[in-house]
Amino acid sequence: MDQTTLIINRVLPILFLIGLGYWIRRRQFLAESTIDDLRKIVVNFALPSVLFLSFLEIKFELKYFVLFITLYLLCVGLFGFGVLLQRRLKVEYEYFPYMMTGFEYGMLGVSLFGSAYGLDQIGYIAVVDLGHELFIWSFFLALLLMKRDGLTHPGSLVIAVFKSPVMVAIMAGILFNLLGAQGFLYEKVGTGAVIATLRFLSNLTIPLILIIVGYGIRLEWRGARKTAVVIAIRLALLIPLALILNEVLIDGLLNMDSPFQAALFTLLILPPPFIVPLYMRAGLEDERRYINNVLMLYTVFTIILFTIYFSFNPTL
Repeated sequence: MDQTTLIINRVLPILFLIGLGYWIRRRQFLAESTIDDLRKIVVNFALPSVLFLSFLEIKFELKYFVLFITLYLLCVGLFGFGVLLQRRLKVEYEYFPYMMTGFEYGMLGVSLFGSAYGLDQIGYIAVVDLGHELFIWSFFLALLLMKRDGLTHPGSLVIAVFKSPVMVAIMAGILFNLLGAQGFLYEKVGTGAVIATLRFLSNLTIPLILIIVGYGIRLEWRGARKTAVVIAIRLALLIPLALILNEVLIDGLLNMDSPFQAALFTLLILPPPFIVPLYMRAGLEDERRYINNVLMLYTVFTIILFTIYFSFNPTL
């Protein structure tokens, strides 16, 4: 198979599934409540299965800790940059800083990287994402909850973190990996069946996510200029940063394989987290529409950018 054919055969299924989701909404083939139920399956079962298996099977190295710290600090720095930018530009939307940090790894990063490079390669982007994932379910979620509900008690924040199936799956995968329990889980009666079940569930992740993403694409051209400003600022900052980090940190300092470079680039071009509208304070309908428009338009740009990147880097 020549390189052009490989690229086309890997990219078109992504576009077809997203297009299918869009068609399903336009034709009202499935109700929005049905899509919400499918999203619950992804978030609570399919995606955690992928992440658990990825962290269970990956070989951890000490230098991953450097990557972990770098991504966490990067996300914190991006939030601080968003706060500063909001003051300097006098942005009217109070959730603007939340649009300047974080990446939609679960509902977009996994599906794009996995469908293009193979679900068996998810471990690379899972390692790159680990610091970001901790940021989202600790620092980021804490800020969202404090802004919405005024939560300041540490216990409430810890409970919120551990209610996330994604975070539980990641921690469980890491724990069993460090305990060297892979052989036991794969081979023993019962546990082997559980692992096989998780593999079946993980295979649902990519098609379901892409259909859900396609279903959710609704662009409102009113206020598109304000929406484009967020996207332009983020991408103008993060694309060069991804290239610099790949050259200086991944390839230079850490001497990590090229798949980690593809994983880092993929992560840094993703849109802000889709959870922001879910944790917004009530009564901000104009701002909610603005944020949803940012997320949807950014998703389209991400797919285009990833397709271009993959066409130049079709193999890991």
